[in-house]
Amino acid sequence: MAAFILPIAVPSTVYGALPTEVNGQALPSLATMLEKITPAVVNIATEGRQPVNDSLLNDPFFKRFFGDTPPGERQINGTGSGVIIHAQHGHILTNSHVVESADAIHVTLKDGRKYLAEVVGIDPRADLAVIQIPAERLTAMRFGDSDRLRVGDFVVAIGNPYSIGQTVTSGIISALHRNPGISEYENFIQTDAPINLGNSGGPLVNLNGELIGINTAILGDQGGGNLGIGFAVPINTAAGVITQIVRYGNVERGQLGVEVQDIDPAMARDFGIKPNEGAIINQVLAGSPAEKAGIEAGDIIIKMNTKNVHSAVDVKNIIGDLRVGTEVHMTLLRAGRPRNITVIIAPPKMEKSSAPTPTGNLQNATAQPFWEKGLR
Repeated sequence: MAAFILPIAVPSTVYGALPTEVNGQALPSLATMLEKITPAVVNIATEGRQPVNDSLLNDPFFKRFFGDTPPGERQINGTGSGVIIHAQHGHILTNSHVVESADAIHVTLKDGRKYLAEVVGIDPRADLAVIQIPAERLTAMRFGDSDRLRVGDFVVAIGNPYSIGQTVTSGIISALHRNPGISEYENFIQTDAPINLGNSGGPLVNLNGELIGINTAILGDQGGGNLGIGFAVPINTAAGVITQIVRYGNVERGQLGVEVQDIDPAMARDFGIKPNEGAIINQVLAGSPAEKAGIEAGDIIIKMNTKNVHSAVDVKNIIGDLRVGTEVHMTLLRAGRPRNITVIIAPPKMEKSSAPTPTGNLQNATAQPFWEKGLR
């Protein structure tokens, strides 16, 4: 159904003007904070080509929307958002699914300037990418600390929903450490700040105007509309990816060589630890860095590089942030006693193949909600 914007006549005299203060206190507003940070938010438009199933080429419905297309591919255009993270280098952080497979990436700043961007590096497994534009009078956004977030904190999402232009929405943090199964490395912030198609890659910020996450996915209805369940990659998770991309142009992940599982409440009682504290090692792979360091099956991982471990997913995400050759300082519990062990991350014996992040509607055949990762 088409949406219509109707003009509203405003009388020359306004009788019920809003007060500027209540009991001597100015009304709260985010305007001052947003004026400082929104110049760091960019709109992204992409051009590219996508493989097409040959059986679709002669379909009248397909031709109606895409016309006569060369065999095997079709032209696609996408939109998304991004945030400037290094003003002196022109670096912009966004989602990998916004820019992957793009032949051209167009960036528009808030002041209207337009640039053709180049890709610095992409990490599809974490759905993050860094692109670059000329460093000409740019404003970067300051990083916050996503590890200090609490459920109920107020947040603001900024982006380019439906390509209508820069838009600000607000809400709260609804949950932390979400792992809905939409990416290989997950530790999402969940928010009810409205996020829609085109918001991908845009910033989630706190009320201090600090970058705390990158808006990535929503749980939407059949039309892709917002249901108040959005997900953002925490900036502390993104920081390791950014460092590797900027330094090396890619992300190189290694292995520790353990299989771990969560500790349920019954196990926690038996081990004398708190629920949701640690992850237990099921298996240590032969010849792995873990075996060489003396780690054993049954050990409980409590901490890795100053980060507390609450689940098996935490172990995977922490290791996923580290490059081959990096040291990992671990605190383990063995027979109830703590042990400190240092392990050096080694190259993986076999890289898992990573399917491209979907860019369209992940819609099932029913009328149920679906995951929408292609917010572009």
